[in-house]
Amino acid sequence: MPSIISRGTVSARGFGFGATTAGIITSTIAVAHITTPFISTYPWSAGFGTKYANPATLPASSGISVSFNPAGTAIAVAHDLTPFISTYPWSAGFGTKYANPATLPTSTGNGVAFNPAGTAIAVAHDLTPFISTYPWSAGFGTKYANPSTLPTSTGRGVSFNPAGTAIAVTTSSTPFISTYPWSAGFGTKYANPATLPNNSGDGVSFNPAGTAIAVAHSSTPYISTYPWSAGFGTKYANPATLPAGIGRDVSFNPAGTAIAVAHSFSPYISTYPWSAGFGTKYANPSTLPTGTGRGVSFNPAGTAIAVAYITTPYISTYPWSAGFGTKYANPATLPASSGLGVAFSN
Repeated sequence: MPSIISRGTVSARGFGFGATTAGIITSTIAVAHITTPFISTYPWSAGFGTKYANPATLPASSGISVSFNPAGTAIAVAHDLTPFISTYPWSAGFGTKYANPATLPTSTGNGVAFNPAGTAIAVAHDLTPFISTYPWSAGFGTKYANPSTLPTSTGRGVSFNPAGTAIAVTTSSTPFISTYPWSAGFGTKYANPATLPNNSGDGVSFNPAGTAIAVAHSSTPYISTYPWSAGFGTKYANPATLPAGIGRDVSFNPAGTAIAVAHSFSPYISTYPWSAGFGTKYANPSTLPTGTGRGVSFNPAGTAIAVAYITTPYISTYPWSAGFGTKYANPATLPASSGLGVAFSN
């Protein structure tokens, strides 16, 4: 199963079928964005369907990250005003918002992820303890204890490994990434990688096999990748052609044969073959995103890639088959403003 990722992004897995078009079951694509309604969702079947109705109770403010649970029956939005996380039942549209957790995240929610079993939800946020985790079963359970060694600063992105036995949190100060064993709570923090990311970590993702971890960050080389086996291995070599600017999000395709980085500066998205290291960068899409890439996600079939970014139309989607196909048409109803996160469900 592909990894569950967040910060701007989250590519979710499950069975949350959005609609049917000419008898074809469609999935759902969700975009978290800065202005009301803060979250926009669409049926997806090789292109956008008609936008779903907004939730009756909107997130409180700018949507920063979005994730579907693995069963596709819930959607979570991390946002920048209290309660900092909003969750809803999902079944081809939003249900009535779930009650807020009894113990809220302490500040702006920057990243959100469900564990692969769908039994826990994690929120990375601005103020200490920087990461909050909860049991999940059609709503929040009692907050898990904080890790004994906290992340060092603002939590930016969060990801569970595909086995659900580890959790990773990126931060704005050194070591820029903190990882922990996970089993219905945090274990003792793993040692930092010998070669740290160069600056503030943002997006983080495990590959589908759980044998590698990737961190998008704010200084060159903008992406750092490591072998993973209950801890970090020796950093992989940088790609020969680096992303052009600040790495904002990172995603592996479901087959684990490609890696994508959303970044500042044109072309705003960089993609590479992946096999225990970077291959030669794929050609840029013929129609580029129009501004800084903030979120990136492959659909669960691995046949499409989506990039959320800060200028209109705020979301671009492309066929994917070892490279970009011709850009899909924009949705008829665009997200209302800068796209910061994107996720597909099955």
